[in-house]
Amino acid sequence: MNYLMNYMFLVPAALLIGLAPFPFAPEPHLVEKSRMFMAGTLTRPLDILDVVWHAWPLVLLGFKAGRDLGARLISTREEP
Repeated sequence: MNYLMNYMFLVPAALLIGLAPFPFAPEPHLVEKSRMFMAGTLTRPLDILDVVWHAWPLVLLGFKAGRDLGARLISTREEP
């Protein structure tokens, strides 16, 4: 499970899965689904699952970056 929380895995996964599909659609799924959400048309279970699938690497990357940044800030505060 540690390899999932590695930047070497999370950054490419966030770019590849978060910005997919590349050659077939004019915009990434996350952009399309966020527009659907704002318009109130994001109601089908398949669309909601699609948002979860394309957003999980971004969520993990944000969690890891926040955790690492918090640990770094706490460690610098403890030094005299």
